[in-house]
Amino acid sequence: MKSYLQSYIYFLSVERGLSSNTLEAYERDLSQYIDYLKESGVHSLDSLAPTDVQGYLLHLRKQGKAASTVSRTMVSIRSFHRFLLQERMIAKDPSANMDSPRQEKKLPKILSQEEVERLLDTPQCSKAAGIRDKAMLELLYATGIRVSELISLDMGSVNPGMGFVRCIGKGSKERIIPVGRLATEWLNRYLESARPQLAKPDRPEDALFLNQRGTGMTRQGFWKIIKQYAREANITKEITPHTLRHSFATHLLDNGADLRAVQEMLGHADISTTQIYTHVSRTRMKEVYDRTHPRAKW
Repeated sequence: MKSYLQSYIYFLSVERGLSSNTLEAYERDLSQYIDYLKESGVHSLDSLAPTDVQGYLLHLRKQGKAASTVSRTMVSIRSFHRFLLQERMIAKDPSANMDSPRQEKKLPKILSQEEVERLLDTPQCSKAAGIRDKAMLELLYATGIRVSELISLDMGSVNPGMGFVRCIGKGSKERIIPVGRLATEWLNRYLESARPQLAKPDRPEDALFLNQRGTGMTRQGFWKIIKQYAREANITKEITPHTLRHSFATHLLDNGADLRAVQEMLGHADISTTQIYTHVSRTRMKEVYDRTHPRAKW
């Protein structure tokens, strides 16, 4: 069964061009699924019945897994069996007529504009690392790109003179995103004064943002930096790697941006993914109304 899984992961990598993080998620979900089947006495995927798949989903629920996790696992299992059927590795798909578990849609957590300002004003810009951090935070909020996309930028990805950044998103899809004046100014300052200090003459590096060793900033390294600045800015909300991305999208819509334009900047394949931010905007509007309108309180 593991050989079938490796064939599927190879297909996702070569044919669909999925990112390494997505491939790892698929492999993790399906490895756990296969291990469960083996422990249950199933040694052939061709002999599976729908009740076997349902049994695994029930097992996940009993373990206390979130509905979103169970739903994501179901998607992985369906896609896996569909591939095996198309490749004629199995004769029937036991997941074909199964419904995905319903899950409650959670609104993304965002920062207010005032909290974003506090966060972006926290780096001490007397040193090269502070200028770099300031430029990274400004660029993250100005463009809404993912942290993984931010740390993947190279020297050819930005054009401060033209005011745009080119990034490679999920599925190796390229998109061009405009960059505002403040982010452009800090990016220029970083390129002119900070990056040369961080770069090592004996170790050429094409990555745009460098760490103290002169190599490309890692996702984990930058995530620690964000959390540290959030503490210093006295932001008590839970911060995630996507917090500034969510805030970027919500603040654009709050100020009248077109949903399709926001979809394109975020790199969403389906506009329904972007529409979640309209719900956030409505929720925030209701909160402001209830808090400020003299006749709103009961």
